Amino acid sequence: MKNITELLHTKYPLIQGGMANIATAVLASAVSNAGGFGLIGAGGYDAEWVRAEIQKCRTLTDKPFGVNIMLMSPHAPAIAKMIIEERISVVTTGAGNPGIYMEEWKKAGIKVIPVVPSVALAQRVERAGADAVIAEGTESGGHIGELTTMALVPQVVDAVKIPVIAAGGIADYRGVLAAFALGAKGVQVGTVLLATVECPIHENYKQMILDARDTSTVVTGRQTGAPVRVLKNPMANQYLDMAKSGATLEELEKMTLGSLRRAVFDGDKETGSFMAGQISGLIKKTCSIHEVLSALFDGVNDYRDALEIL
Repeated sequence: MKNITELLHTKYPLIQGGMANIATAVLASAVSNAGGFGLIGAGGYDAEWVRAEIQKCRTLTDKPFGVNIMLMSPHAPAIAKMIIEERISVVTTGAGNPGIYMEEWKKAGIKVIPVVPSVALAQRVERAGADAVIAEGTESGGHIGELTTMALVPQVVDAVKIPVIAAGGIADYRGVLAAFALGAKGVQVGTVLLATVECPIHENYKQMILDARDTSTVVTGRQTGAPVRVLKNPMANQYLDMAKSGATLEELEKMTLGSLRRAVFDGDKETGSFMAGQISGLIKKTCSIHEVLSALFDGVNDYRDALEIL
């Protein structure tokens, strides 16, 4: 079994999360330049926006990077085709099963690494030809499953033969060590990158991360079947109150329409949706991405050996 650095051709066994509206060419290139594997997050954008970001990223780094596709997006089929045209080497997927695209991607030599919230989906994508899986626990920010990282990762490791990458609740070298101990071959991180110098989000968003405590996140959307972890703010509190009082799905969706963009671009602390993981409480200062990645792995003695042993 290849380790993650060999699979991705990186210094560190680390993938950056494909955070919608945040994981642009700027963030992806900075992560790749620092020794990780950067991702452009397609989110709800169309194929031509993603293509433009790919081309921009190539002007900012000569290191490997990939694309994350949110499979529930109406633009997913077009993006799936476009990444073949752009000769992307690695794609990660979220919010579904990428099986319908696997044959064409594999023919094009693309490595496919789906994000999975369960053992069952991990096994399905392995059978379809996935090169690795990202087992993401409910501690993560944004769209989440129900299993914790501690429970999910070792069960996925035991169930599949391809490498497993752990995600959710990783913000320092202790989290990296824990991931290796659970059997993961690498990590995916997102929240720990939000307060970095290079992250292209509003300063209000960064400050909310720095001010966060262990109990500063809450999950909205459970009633609609699409749970999302966000930082507590007036909008999140109002959403939960409305859901509790029996608001309709249409009312709840209308309330959250455009809320992530308001957080990322406007820093709207009242009506924005500030997606972040439970690990936010560990982030206390603004650093460069290079400093963050160094801190994640410099405290892990002989982590390359650990990849082979654990």
